[in-house]
Amino acid sequence: MKAILALADGRVFHGRAFGASGEVTGEVVFNTSMTGYQEILTDPSYCGEIVAMTYPQIGNYGINLEDVESSRPFLSGFIVKEACEFPSNWRSRMSLDAYLKENGVVGIQGIDTRALVRHIRDKGAQTGIISSVDLDAASLVAKARKAPSIVGRDLVREVTCDQPYHWSEGPWRLGEGYLGTDGAPRYKVVAYDFGIKRNILRNLVASGCDVTVVPADTPAEEVLAMNPDGVFLSNGPGDPEPIVYAQENIRKLLGQKPVFGICLGHQLLSLALGGKTYKLKFGHRGGNQPVQRGDDRRVEITAQNHGFAVDAASIQNDAIQTHTNLNDNTVEGLEHKLLPAFSVQYHPEASPGPHDAAYLFEKFTKMMDKAKASEGQK
Repeated sequence: MKAILALADGRVFHGRAFGASGEVTGEVVFNTSMTGYQEILTDPSYCGEIVAMTYPQIGNYGINLEDVESSRPFLSGFIVKEACEFPSNWRSRMSLDAYLKENGVVGIQGIDTRALVRHIRDKGAQTGIISSVDLDAASLVAKARKAPSIVGRDLVREVTCDQPYHWSEGPWRLGEGYLGTDGAPRYKVVAYDFGIKRNILRNLVASGCDVTVVPADTPAEEVLAMNPDGVFLSNGPGDPEPIVYAQENIRKLLGQKPVFGICLGHQLLSLALGGKTYKLKFGHRGGNQPVQRGDDRRVEITAQNHGFAVDAASIQNDAIQTHTNLNDNTVEGLEHKLLPAFSVQYHPEASPGPHDAAYLFEKFTKMMDKAKASEGQK
């Protein structure tokens, strides 16, 4: 079955449909990871986006029941050069095509993904449309131009949980699956769900945390009433500026409990401190982004997925920039000068990706230890 990808600026790509048939709109972005397509599909941070994979063959190890980062795929559409029809892996339970069909995800394959990525790098990420039902290119370009931009939209409400829940599952081990932590948890953590990835929760559990996940709009007063040792601000989709309710709650929590933020959580913490954010031309998405620490100048290779960034100058009064992206010098981490609060733009839980930044979860526990010791002396 034929399919078309059309961009708002008029660029059109003709290919073949795979996954669910239909028509979807979203911001067209690209991810440079060679593996991890299943985790990418189920990362809520991709809500509102059509994701193109730069690696040419996707789906060669199939889909299994364990490597998911949420309850279902949240992205709008999926673009690959070639979707593997005959996957081979001992954990595989179905093909990528079957998984997309089962979850209603519209895909397109057989296009020149190198040309698409170069176009996005030159012109910037933009709204696009995939269709296997309307094959009129001019009609699709017109629809893409009318589709809503990702800027200014609150996509967090589309991915956050409805009710608080407890999380006790730890990291995966070969032959054993996902296990809990060894021994009793040492810390009580409340995690705001702005689109949280499960591997973040697993890393918190592995660090000795008893984790309660709460909806994105949970008032700070309710969180403080739970008397946690620390508060975690999760990743999530889209533009951080419209998420005003989260910024207000974070302001109330600062100085009350240690705070650790990742990705969207990092941006929301920055906004809560009076900082500013802006949209990147084509974002950072993949598992090979170099980041330099400000303290010892070490370089980490990191996994990333974001289309917005923090304005460095806007946070300098209250926070120190702790990490810098070596590709474009954007802010990758900050720490408050006085209060126990820090955040990173990238993903230290890296599912998939390198584990260079796993130390940040230990930094969070040490911060909670210090806060508990301070409270004990009062």
